[in-house]
Amino acid sequence: MTWIYVAIGLCAGGLAVLGFAGARVVTAARTLKREIAEATAQLEPRRARLTGRGDETTPQAAYDRG
Repeated sequence: MTWIYVAIGLCAGGLAVLGFAGARVVTAARTLKREIAEATAQLEPRRARLTGRGDETTPQAAYDRG
């Protein structure tokens, strides 16, 4: 009977460790999502500015060079 209690205790301990690790993964994913949103917000105006000047940032095609 003692082995059953030991097995149940180990199972509960293992589930607690997995739950803790899962919570850390969720927290890290939320942090990463926030950092990606901040980086996108910083880069979007620059991208819009560069795409607005397509003739200066992209080379001409070979047939347009004359």
